[in-house]
Amino acid sequence: MAACLQLNAKSLRPYFPLNSVFVSKQSPKPGRIRCATSTPSKRYTITLLPGDGIGPEVISVATNVLKLAGSLEGIEFKFQEMPVGGAALDLTGVPLPEETLSAAKQSDAVLLGAIGGYAWDKNEKHLKPETGLLQLRAGLKVFANLRPATVLPQLVDASTLKKEVAEGVDLMVVRELTGGIYFGKPRGFGKNENGEEIGFNTEVYATHEIDRIARVAFETARKRHGKLCSVDKANVLEASILWRNRVTAIASEYPDVELSHMYVDNAAMQLVRNPKQFDTIVTNNIFGDILSDEASMITGSIGMLPSASLGESGPGLFEPIHGSAPDIAGQDKANPLATVLSAAMLLKYGLGEEDAAKRIEAAVLDTLSRGYRTGDIHSAGNKLVGCKEMGEEVLKSVDSQVPAPV
Repeated sequence: MAACLQLNAKSLRPYFPLNSVFVSKQSPKPGRIRCATSTPSKRYTITLLPGDGIGPEVISVATNVLKLAGSLEGIEFKFQEMPVGGAALDLTGVPLPEETLSAAKQSDAVLLGAIGGYAWDKNEKHLKPETGLLQLRAGLKVFANLRPATVLPQLVDASTLKKEVAEGVDLMVVRELTGGIYFGKPRGFGKNENGEEIGFNTEVYATHEIDRIARVAFETARKRHGKLCSVDKANVLEASILWRNRVTAIASEYPDVELSHMYVDNAAMQLVRNPKQFDTIVTNNIFGDILSDEASMITGSIGMLPSASLGESGPGLFEPIHGSAPDIAGQDKANPLATVLSAAMLLKYGLGEEDAAKRIEAAVLDTLSRGYRTGDIHSAGNKLVGCKEMGEEVLKSVDSQVPAPV
């Protein structure tokens, strides 16, 4: 099984912008997809978790892209599809069946579509689809969530920010994933001294949890542009005071990385005001959840951004950061590119297959350069396509590439 996160291993390579490493040898011919004829030299087992809403649609596209990119690089995949979230609730009565978690643990990597939907909104907390996702992350022991936000030249006009603000943005949010207020105890409901009903949660971090995510962030920043901004609320929260102290202490191990600190409210403002000031951001679970979604909108659409969740060993979890979008599910309107790019991250971080990952990244760029857009990123002068057609165009781009001369 491929190791997914070791500080001295291949899996900590940072996610760089989608640089074009392959060039088209000719214009893609519609309907012609080439398959490798050589015997695969490497084989991997991938657990597919389509989930809910648009999840099955985007996973279908990403799976086809993985198959083709892998075949061209001598890689064979064995895919096993398992239920999770609302789909699992309908089938088994729980959001994360034991069989799904077992299959995920035994695979080389896990590719997830999306979780949640209106049908399960009124379920009790332990029977909500989102609970299955939290259980999956905990079960796989993935503690580091890497969320890149890069404004591609082809989509700079899709950003809601002015062009001069959005152009050139390339940042990475490193989010702690398995601690903090989402998992802290005590939590629950009760009554206060006045007899009023209360709800309570606990923001708690141990030293080792902060130290390990800090090292991941420093390693990532070291291989990007050497700048790391730690985001906290140390002027109010004790957990953030410890966070800041520990990140500062770990910084002594990385003298080549410039460390800064920023309060989360200021960080939220600065992401909109001047996002190019950021290279790598490290923050806790809840702040990372919010800031990475904010960063995604700088790029023009949440439908463009992938993520990787990694642990010290075992399979990584790779997923788009968008939700299940039940309003457009089954209508062929979803943007599959975030899931396709999540598949590229799976290859790069989970399996160490950089050449296949670069094929996919370059194919996405080529498809956008040829003017194909789903509704969320469409603008005048481009061709509006659905989820399936976008997938077909990416396949054509994957198939038409040869390695560029170094």
